[in-house]
Amino acid sequence: MRASPAAEINAAGIGMSFGSFHALKNLTLDIGRGEFLTLLGPSGSGKTTFLMILAGFLAPTAGRLVRDGVDITTLPAEKRSSGMVFQGYALFPHMTVEQNIGFPLRIRKMAAEEIGRRVSEMVERVGLRGHEKKLPSKLSGGQQQRVALARALVFEPGVLLLDEPFSALDKNLREQMQTEVKRLHQETGTTFVFVTHDQSEALALSSRVAIFNHGELLQVGPPQQVYERPANRFVAEFLGEINMLPLTDVRHDSAGATGFFDGCELRTVGGVTGIGSSAVLAIRPEHMSIASAPKPGENGISATATASTYLGSATKLELRTDVGSKLTLSVPTERVATSIAADKPVWLTWPAEQGFLLPAGG
Repeated sequence: MRASPAAEINAAGIGMSFGSFHALKNLTLDIGRGEFLTLLGPSGSGKTTFLMILAGFLAPTAGRLVRDGVDITTLPAEKRSSGMVFQGYALFPHMTVEQNIGFPLRIRKMAAEEIGRRVSEMVERVGLRGHEKKLPSKLSGGQQQRVALARALVFEPGVLLLDEPFSALDKNLREQMQTEVKRLHQETGTTFVFVTHDQSEALALSSRVAIFNHGELLQVGPPQQVYERPANRFVAEFLGEINMLPLTDVRHDSAGATGFFDGCELRTVGGVTGIGSSAVLAIRPEHMSIASAPKPGENGISATATASTYLGSATKLELRTDVGSKLTLSVPTERVATSIAADKPVWLTWPAEQGFLLPAGG
C-alpha cells in the first residue's frame, strides 16, 4: 500500500470555550510529519476536544490550525482528508467487512478495480483474510476494531486520528491491538494522533506524548523524557507511581543539587531551574533498591514496611520513613522474605542521577 505524504500540523494559540467553560487554553503545538503523537490526560483535560478540532468537527474559538502550510482552521471535516477511528468503531451494521472498508473509496467515486485492490490489501494487512463477507455483528471486538482501522487507512490519508480506540477491549486484546497499530504506523508512515487516558499505552506507542490537564498542555516530549524528567508534579504523578521526599536547605551547583531529608543529605545530578532552597526530590519506585547500606555515590534513607500486595512475580511494598513520608517499592516476590523483616527498618537506596527535583509547591 502506498501512503500519501504524511501531514505536518501546526496549532497556534488554540482556544475552545463553551460559554464560560474553557476546554482549551492557548494551546500551541507542532505535530511532526509522520510522527506518532499521543494526547494523554484525565477525563475533561481537553485532549479529545483538541482531536475534534484537528478532525474539523469543532471550530476553535481562538487560534489557528495549519496543515502542510495551509490554514484549515475553518475547513469542514469532509474536506480535510483525515482518517478517523472512533471509540465505538462506528461500523455500518448492514455492510460486510469488505463493504465497510471500501466505503470511503466508493464515496470518492474510485474505480471498482482499484477499490477491490485496496480493500484486499487492507484486509490482508489487518489480518482479516477469511472474514471479508461477515457482518460486524459476527466479529469479535478486536476484529471490529481492525475493520475500523482498515477503513480509516484505505484511502491513504496524510493523518490518522484515533479517539481512545481500545477502551472497550480487554487487557490481552488491547495489547494485541497496540502492537497492530504500532506496526501499521511504521508501515504506512502516516501521521498518527492518538487520544488515551492510559499512561502505559501512551508510553508504549508514541514517538512523543502531549500531556493535558484542565485544558492546558503541560508537557510534550518523547516517552522516556516525560516519564524520567516530568516538568511538574502533576505530570510526575500522572505518569505512574512516584516517591516524593521533601527537601530542605537545597543547594545548587554546576553538577546538580543537594538537600536534606530527615537528617540525610541527598543529591541529584543535572541542571534544575526555578527551584529554591525548598524542593521535592522525586524518584520512580523501580529505581529504588533495598540494601544493607548505601554505596558510595548513592542516596539512601531508612524506612519500614507497613503493607505488601502480592502481584505474582513482584510484590508491591508500602513503606513509611521515620518522619512519616509514604513510599512504594516493587520487589521480586522471591526476595521479599529475605529482604524485609516485619517492623524492621531497611535502607532504600538509589543512584543520584535517577532522582529529580520538583518545586515544593507542585
